[in-house]
Amino acid sequence: MSTEKKYILAVPNFSDGRRTEVIEAVVGELRNKEGVKLVSYEPEHDFNRTVVTVIGEPAPLKEALLSMASKCYELINMEEQQGTHPRIGAQDTIPLFPFKNITLEECMALAEEIGEEVYKRYDVPVYFSGGNARCEERKALSFIRKGQYEGLKQVAHTDERKPDIGPAALHPTAGATIVSADLEGLTAYNVFLATEDLEIAKTIAKGVRGPSGGFSTIRAVGIKFPERSGVVVSMNMFDCGATPLYRAFNFVKQEASRYGVAVTGSELVGPVKLDYLLNSLEFYLGLENFRKEQILESHLME
Repeated sequence: MSTEKKYILAVPNFSDGRRTEVIEAVVGELRNKEGVKLVSYEPEHDFNRTVVTVIGEPAPLKEALLSMASKCYELINMEEQQGTHPRIGAQDTIPLFPFKNITLEECMALAEEIGEEVYKRYDVPVYFSGGNARCEERKALSFIRKGQYEGLKQVAHTDERKPDIGPAALHPTAGATIVSADLEGLTAYNVFLATEDLEIAKTIAKGVRGPSGGFSTIRAVGIKFPERSGVVVSMNMFDCGATPLYRAFNFVKQEASRYGVAVTGSELVGPVKLDYLLNSLEFYLGLENFRKEQILESHLME
């Protein structure tokens, strides 16, 4: 029987990216917990959401995530919350991914436990997605989030849209939470354009995202970040092994050139796997027979 510790990666998303005191209170539920490591958190003002990256052993991570959700339900009122990112609840998502010495099946079992506890402890209904989805459509967050909080609460009583756990309705202030487990997490990636024409960013986003004819592993929107000049093609990339960062970047750059618009740079939001950077490095440098072991720091990672 293996004595190696098991680790899960979680990338929860909650619906506040503007109120510092709320963000710190929510993220504080993940700090200084034995068996849990808070890696990063990225508040996004325009989206009005915060994406958190945390790694932990299954049991303590489960309790930390439930405490985090509790604080979200306490401090975030979905009747008042507004933002440009799709959302259905205060604690919008709790996605789990195998990180080390653990299987997808074990992560799925833990996701089921978390979903049950969210409703049992806090009366917040739960939708299961990813590997835990009860039907094919609910594997996609976009299907569950269709209409967002405001639209979903009007149709949550229907068979097609009712929660998987809880009554056929949303919580009056907390909405609902999406819980899932999958092999791969998303990588949030923004490409910046030197134009104030938001329609150009929206057109390029439509071309890059899977449902409208682009990459099947990418969802994208064109948006404006008020704090900086230019517009942004903002992407959620669900498999940077199959669709590397460089491919998405080059696609956006090529499409932008059609409008005479330059790409001024790009941005990773939150942590990223080393392999996802290395495949872009190999591409741009034309490296042959490159091995991760050639990176000296890789020998310290264990």
